[in-house]
Amino acid sequence: MTPVERVDPLVDALGADIGVRTAVLPNVQLTASLWTLKLDSELLFVGDAGITEASRESERRGIEAGAIWNPVSWLILDADLAWSRSRFKEFDAAGNRIPGAVENVASVGLAIDHPSGWFGGARLRHFGKAPLIEDGSVESDPTTLVNLEAGYRITDNIQLSAALFNVFDSDDNDITYLYESQLPGEAEPVNDIHFHPVEPRTFRLTLRASF
Repeated sequence: MTPVERVDPLVDALGADIGVRTAVLPNVQLTASLWTLKLDSELLFVGDAGITEASRESERRGIEAGAIWNPVSWLILDADLAWSRSRFKEFDAAGNRIPGAVENVASVGLAIDHPSGWFGGARLRHFGKAPLIEDGSVESDPTTLVNLEAGYRITDNIQLSAALFNVFDSDDNDITYLYESQLPGEAEPVNDIHFHPVEPRTFRLTLRASF
């Protein structure tokens, strides 16, 4: 067995946030907040082992903003944006970036629920780049996906809907890691990017009945 360093199962964490919410504009809600989080030990995923391991102290801080607009009773538009900065606090020659820590996230969408029985919506989600190694020399690519849905309530208990996922057939990745691996025929392990691609464009037709 490979010896490992003993670690505490629980570590101290200190977080704080402050924000504001307003509905002063007709049919509009706006929110904004600042937050910070300090951890005595950051958990990092080890790809080749498929486990997480304890690492150095970390500090994260960020800004979040959101808006919801309800121009008519059957239509809602919303947007959420988030920016964050994540760093290790303890010095290490390897660097102070936290692998896998996404720097910005955005979500924009609309939802329709018309009295005539039609319903549906659209959603755009964006995940920004993230460092894959502590010195930040290798980063993941951003991921952007768009989904659509439309349906009709045939009766109070039966509805038919169609959904199109990954509308633009993006070849972005769901998740990305950097670690060593060795394929058959390779003389030694190679440090390279490993990823799981997003699902390709997919169409789903659903008939739902409730009793």
